Amino acid sequence: MQHLTYLLLGLGSGAVIAALGLGLVVTQRASRVVNLAHAAAGMYVAVAYYELRATGELVLPLLGLPSRVSIIDRPTVTTALVVCIVLALALGAILYLTVFRWLRTSHPLARLVASLGLLLYFISIVGLRLPNQGTSTLNLDGPLPSRLISLGDVRAPLDRYLLAGLVVVAAGVLSLLYRFTRLGLATRASAENERGAVLLGISPHAIGVVNWALATVLGAMALILAAPSIRLDPGTTSLLVVPAVAAALVGRLRAIWPTVFAGLAIGMLQSELLNLQTEWDWLPDIGLQQGVPFVLILATLGLRRDLGFERRGVTQHTHLPPATDPRLAVPVTVALGIGAVVAVMLTDGSWRLGITISAIASLFALSIVVITGLVGQISLATYALAGLAAFAMVRFADDAGLGFPLAPAAGVLVAAIVATITSLPALRVRGESLAIATLAASVAVEEFVFKWSWFTGGLGGSTVERPEIGGIDLGIGAVGDAYPRQQFAILCIVILVTAVVCVTGIRRGQTGRRWLAVRANERAASALGIGVTESKVTAFALAGLLAGLAGTLLAYQRQIVSVSSFGVLSSIVALAFTYLAGIAVPVASLLAGGMASGGLLTVALDQISDSASSYQFAVNGLLLVVAAVRFPDGIVGRRSRSSASTQSPPDERPHGH
Repeated sequence: MQHLTYLLLGLGSGAVIAALGLGLVVTQRASRVVNLAHAAAGMYVAVAYYELRATGELVLPLLGLPSRVSIIDRPTVTTALVVCIVLALALGAILYLTVFRWLRTSHPLARLVASLGLLLYFISIVGLRLPNQGTSTLNLDGPLPSRLISLGDVRAPLDRYLLAGLVVVAAGVLSLLYRFTRLGLATRASAENERGAVLLGISPHAIGVVNWALATVLGAMALILAAPSIRLDPGTTSLLVVPAVAAALVGRLRAIWPTVFAGLAIGMLQSELLNLQTEWDWLPDIGLQQGVPFVLILATLGLRRDLGFERRGVTQHTHLPPATDPRLAVPVTVALGIGAVVAVMLTDGSWRLGITISAIASLFALSIVVITGLVGQISLATYALAGLAAFAMVRFADDAGLGFPLAPAAGVLVAAIVATITSLPALRVRGESLAIATLAASVAVEEFVFKWSWFTGGLGGSTVERPEIGGIDLGIGAVGDAYPRQQFAILCIVILVTAVVCVTGIRRGQTGRRWLAVRANERAASALGIGVTESKVTAFALAGLLAGLAGTLLAYQRQIVSVSSFGVLSSIVALAFTYLAGIAVPVASLLAGGMASGGLLTVALDQISDSASSYQFAVNGLLLVVAAVRFPDGIVGRRSRSSASTQSPPDERPHGH
């Protein structure tokens, strides 16, 4: 009976996953977008609901507007629900009209980046609107009754049954809506052949507005109703999109009932795994629950190729940002490196630390440039690989007695090997499919590997030995104004400049031309005798090596390395900054590093105002959305495109996928 009890307890989280999965199906049908910000948008509306219930004030999501507006002194449950349903409807419609309407026919990377920018923005805006203790201060007194119900020997809260029932009802309503109403028929027609639907007088934008509004209401209501049982943490709640994607993939991103049943099953199985971990001592005390969506996503992607990411009759198609590179890339990189070294020698501790953090973040960005910008493989596992390298370095140092530079070299090698293994899914899938697989893999690594206390040191983390070579201390640690030490900052700068110069050289050489050919058209590249598999594997290995190098330097910089240093949101942030700077241009990684949290931009903002840097993530999220819609080449890529387009050989410009 205990097993049945835990299965029923999982109905609550399963219902949330199913509802979020339904929302993903609806938005995919309407606009070909796998909206990774879906759970984050619902999280914001749920936070707004509970804040409205407590204070009578509605939290507004847009920077520049007042943070909140008074609605009613003592809102009832019904009043608050009505207000937040209207808010969700408006939010969904606005997101489509201002962002995803313009990305319907864009490259998958642009759609993915826009949704990631919104994910970061919603997480940031909730932190800004609830600055004191965040969502932990909310009184999560949910609308549903939570008293225990006994069914024989099984006892479970009533709200679990009600949540599951409401999701099933919502699925039934959506099924009838899409089968028998004019809206449903128009949505299905547009999903099958957009150009044909337009010729019949169907407006894809009107369909998009209605469906996005419905999807946002679904996600928001699920999180409002389930908040007492799942809690409302901005980061954790936003990542519920991963199991939701797994459920939606079972339904091939268009079938309603398989998505619902898969979502409920995921929640129930995760709950039962939690029970088994307490019952079976031999099961490790790690997040086995997060492995369920990861395994399901890999199985679905492995068994099915047609998952609805592309459809027939689209009105146009755009490509990845062009992989142009100015002729002065190497001299500019070297000059900036020399300037950074001079700045380290002349500036105070805050600027030295900003330069150090930016240099390390630039290495992360360079890894993304290699794998996504030059080969077209969208990966969200950068920080997972970096974490593996950092923790492996500590283990090699502590257990095997390796010192600097052997220990970090061994850690980097581990990251490169794991990256090579993770390239195997890329041999079969690409684009959004690969992004989803690597996102799920990042969550799984964070829960599986990084929670092994013997490997990571547990919650307290592991102390990193200072890097020394030939009696020279290269560590960051120092007392007072001497922190951070100049030697460590210069070490990071030298490694970064060397890496950028090497990647730029590879990009201009034969290997780089092969990568660009694979990025442009895999079939055409294969017909020309280019080894597609070899190109992908080598690119993943190099990207893993760079990520591992950045991870080991990050460990040395923080001195105590912990799981929180390598969360999946960090990979999303890194991709966001890299895209914003120019994801297909190696030298743009320097700009991406400068925009990273704690880097040069943060230091500069702190010089202007003590609170200015707190808005950095929110503003960068908005800039990322704008870049995806209006400036897909990025800041550096846009400036170099016009000049480099006349210099690049024809085979370096992508012609289609």
